[in-house]
Amino acid sequence: MDDPVAVREALLDPGTFRPDNAVLAHTPLSVKALRVLSGAGFALPPTLANNAGESHRPIRAAVARFFSPARVAAVEPLARELTSARVDAARAQLAYGDQVDLVQAIAAEPPALVVLHLLGLTDVDVPALKAWSLDSLELFWGQPDADRQLELAHSAAEFYSWLRARTSAARTAPADDLFGALVGLGLTDEEVCAVGYFLLIAGQETTTQLISTAFQRLIEAPGEPVDAVEEVLRESSSVPTWRRVTACPVTVGGAEVPAGAPVLLGLSGHGGPADLAFGIGVHRCLGAGLARLEARVALECARDLLSGVRLVEEPPMIDLLSFRAPKRLLVTASEPSDTL
Repeated sequence: MDDPVAVREALLDPGTFRPDNAVLAHTPLSVKALRVLSGAGFALPPTLANNAGESHRPIRAAVARFFSPARVAAVEPLARELTSARVDAARAQLAYGDQVDLVQAIAAEPPALVVLHLLGLTDVDVPALKAWSLDSLELFWGQPDADRQLELAHSAAEFYSWLRARTSAARTAPADDLFGALVGLGLTDEEVCAVGYFLLIAGQETTTQLISTAFQRLIEAPGEPVDAVEEVLRESSSVPTWRRVTACPVTVGGAEVPAGAPVLLGLSGHGGPADLAFGIGVHRCLGAGLARLEARVALECARDLLSGVRLVEEPPMIDLLSFRAPKRLLVTASEPSDTL
């Protein structure tokens, strides 16, 4: 479904277009992969993105307080400090004649460090979190073959085991952090882990991908305004589609769709508003304001650098059902005659 008006109507009608399939594996998982996940107690009961029940509201409210407008605004200096330091390091590498991957050098870690700060989480292995996130996105939204599924399942199981350990620690000694808030809500271990699993992925990896897409846009079209993030959200969001399933027979675009039919909603690239990229209604992305802030800060910090580099290859892409962005942006300093 690509028409922005129809997509908006579907998102505003979760009774008809239910979110039950939002985090199901796009490619059915093999028995071996399922066995690995089962060994870690892996379970994703309805909590946030896949929850149309009564428990959605209190869980969402508990998480939303970490992303209040005031908290998001207060984290801008941290986002700017983290990004500026990485821009400076990349600039130094380029000055020595090195090639630099702007995704890893600048876009990758700041969103993770910022969201962990907001959620009150410390002692987190950020490179491991980034690897877990990419692997989980591929496992649930990609088309991995059986061998690749097994690799990805081991990664997802490792992530889930880490979430279980943090949940157990929160039950023993609750803190004023994400896990403490969820445990205090009376959620089961599986529910706490399910919230943590996708929140810790969506809260930073999709922002890295948004920043990477914006970087590519400014390298290829250096005249873009510094607020190009809104144009990216409209035209090529890092989350271009999302899934729903029909609860009853419904007419979509003049066609009759039966109950239980999966529906793929186009969130960007079809002439809709930038806000549609974050969803509409009760399941709107809680981190929309944070993602916008971090992308804006990244573009402001890196704009001069981006105007003085050129891509040395066609960027390989993360190309999944609901996630698309440059996997790598390998650049070198422009020759003086190439610099605009």
